[in-house]
Amino acid sequence: MITFEQMRADVAAALDIAPEALGPEDNLYDLGLDSMRLMGLVMEWQEKGAELDFGLLMESQTIGAWWDAVEAGRAGA
Repeated sequence: MITFEQMRADVAAALDIAPEALGPEDNLYDLGLDSMRLMGLVMEWQEKGAELDFGLLMESQTIGAWWDAVEAGRAGA
């Protein structure tokens, strides 16, 4: 099971920044996240049991929105 802190740490590592520097409303694409990195993150999180839709995350721009998607997946499970 993935936590918000783990998700934030994974995204921060992909962007080569400190997790503390990544706010829930920061635009991840403006910070340099691209579709290939996102695909890798989604696959990693799915292996940990997160129900995520790559297309939905591509449309979203913040880790806060991504976490909402994780929680929605848990509620629907």
